[in-house]
Amino acid sequence: MPEVNDPQRLGGWTRFVTARPRLSLLAALVITALAVLAGSGVADRMGSGGWEAPAAESTYATKALEREFPASQPNLLLLVDSGGASVDDPAVAAEAARLAERLAGEADVVGVRSYWQDKAPALRAKDGKEALIAARIEGDDKASGEVLDRIAPAYRGDHGPVRVTVGGPVAVRHEMQTIIQDDLLRAEMIALPVTLVLLVMVFGSAIAALLPLGVGIVAILGTNAVLRGITEFTDVSVFAQNLTTALGLGLAIDYALFIVRRYREELAAGAPTRTAIGTTLRTAGRTVLFSALTVAVSLAAMLVFPQYFLRSFAYAGIAVVLLAAAAALILLPAALMLLGHRVNSLDLRKLLRRGRPKPRTEAGAGWARFTALVMRRAPVFAVVTSVGLILLGLPFLGVRFGTADDRQLPASSESHVVQQHLRDGFPGSPGGSLDILVEGEATPAQYAEYRDRLAGLPGVLRVDGPVIEGRSAYFSVLGEGEPVGEASQRLVKDLRAEPAPFDISVTGTAAVLVDSKAAIGDRLPWAVGIIAVVTLVLVFLLTGSVLIPFQAVLLNALSLTAMFGAVVWVFQDGHLSGLLNFTSTGDIETTLPVLMFCVAFGLSMDYGVFLLSRIKEEYDRTGDHEQAVSFGLRRTGGLITAAAVILAVVMVAIGTSRVTNTKMLGLGIALAVLMDAMVVRSLLVPTVMKLTGRASWWAPAPLRRLHQRFGLSEGESGRPEAAQSIPERDAEAERVPSGA
Repeated sequence: MPEVNDPQRLGGWTRFVTARPRLSLLAALVITALAVLAGSGVADRMGSGGWEAPAAESTYATKALEREFPASQPNLLLLVDSGGASVDDPAVAAEAARLAERLAGEADVVGVRSYWQDKAPALRAKDGKEALIAARIEGDDKASGEVLDRIAPAYRGDHGPVRVTVGGPVAVRHEMQTIIQDDLLRAEMIALPVTLVLLVMVFGSAIAALLPLGVGIVAILGTNAVLRGITEFTDVSVFAQNLTTALGLGLAIDYALFIVRRYREELAAGAPTRTAIGTTLRTAGRTVLFSALTVAVSLAAMLVFPQYFLRSFAYAGIAVVLLAAAAALILLPAALMLLGHRVNSLDLRKLLRRGRPKPRTEAGAGWARFTALVMRRAPVFAVVTSVGLILLGLPFLGVRFGTADDRQLPASSESHVVQQHLRDGFPGSPGGSLDILVEGEATPAQYAEYRDRLAGLPGVLRVDGPVIEGRSAYFSVLGEGEPVGEASQRLVKDLRAEPAPFDISVTGTAAVLVDSKAAIGDRLPWAVGIIAVVTLVLVFLLTGSVLIPFQAVLLNALSLTAMFGAVVWVFQDGHLSGLLNFTSTGDIETTLPVLMFCVAFGLSMDYGVFLLSRIKEEYDRTGDHEQAVSFGLRRTGGLITAAAVILAVVMVAIGTSRVTNTKMLGLGIALAVLMDAMVVRSLLVPTVMKLTGRASWWAPAPLRRLHQRFGLSEGESGRPEAAQSIPERDAEAERVPSGA
């Protein structure tokens, strides 16, 4: 059939992306190559922290103490093991003193202090066989990591009568950054081939299966270049690279699946290549654009939080979503223009069939029967499914928030081993003390009176200090219980409330947690409000309904309950810790639930938009509400399920990380995606729309006029192919490979 260039059927965008397809793809190849160069080394410029609030009291106090009293904030620890001897043995003491003196002479190392210097009990193990040399490496994460790489080999290992192991916060951060990079490469090596196999099974055609991977690679490499540029202006967390890979592959596959599927439908209906692309972009292309906006908004909401850990995911997420959508809407149509009908080439499933004829079945027949069953028993399915999801989420009511520490790392990692020795064998608890920065003139009597009042507070075991330097000083307060337990958090509030004759600022692990929780609590309503309002507006513009946007937001939130319940049951309470190979800390890092909510909500809306767009298209065409719901599920049920399974594979690959937070992120979002696609989209959406009936599409007259003027929809009433009956359209769809 000759190509059709009817301006009524070919929009300006179609003409633009199909005019010079070879030139478009060549330009994309050049830009991608430049992105590879621009994004090289991005991981080395990223940080592994970012959980603290920059403007918080604890952050201010920590920086002031690092500047004025570096010995009070050591980030490098040398654990000196004397073997069978006592750490007070003359030979052990002499070797340890030599190591401490040598460390004090290293460039960029300050505040060296050892047990052998002043016999501080906190630096000596209870059994007398181990003791510590503490110091501070100056500089940011990158600079301190470089210093650690330079000096650590000279101290690690055997030195005469002692054996030295290197640990401390700087070693934890550096080891975490290295492990994350290694794990990400392994995850990509797992995800890419498995994803390709699944795409071949879905599409049948090896050619069609390669297209989503191409879109994903462009999005990932482009985002790395964007992140490299952002690191010139602000801090970016190394964890954001995991989201780049997961969303780059996941969303590229979603968008490419949707576009290629629609394009093949149009080809099967007899449309010429250019016309098929035009129809695809007017329909599926608009849906992809809507989906990208909803996901980007969900991720952009993390910009309201002050912690750079969360903001980093917004930078990475927005970039990868927009680049995936741009590649799907520009490069993919150009590739389809060149391929034409060859997009169906290399059907590898023929090798499995070995010449047996493929059984002919009505397209989507299984989904049609399933949807009919669900809608006939709508009240039962709605109640049972909703109650089941709520029950799965109940463990989250017992969530306890904490901070990330060395136990994020594998139990065998050197820095984790050092910190575990401190937890098990040293008095007090590493990181458990609270430091009080004092600023302003004070007399010895005022210091003594303030110290006595601190010692009398509930839960205080010991007060050390003051250590005075000019107009500043600091006290160390050791409290009862765990470093970030409820008792320690109450003590932070008591210390801050205690009157003092000078300016004070409290810091320490518990203080950082208190400030982080306060910062998140203050900004969380804004983030949720932004996501909810923008989602409501976008879904209204897509559907023209007032009720459906609220249904979408509510059902999306309900789909996340299983994820949050599982996070607490598994990672906080420690169930399956042996199987999944992680150390449970008894709490959840404060920022993780926020991050998981924003990412999972956006991905859920991604599938919601795909489904609602086809339902809306059919409802506009026929005016039959139940028929439209059935048609939408019949056309997108298999597609959404396949996309969810593939995205879950990518997230599970990320979840194989040896760092607990990354494992939690990957496995948690994989669960959320599967629950959304297989439970919410398959059961709750059709039952709720059945119960609400035609009222689902109601909107007051002013909003109807607003939608008529500004709304976007996938379907176009009045186009020639819209007059076909549903059986005729399904018969044409049979000519498309059923997996697509």
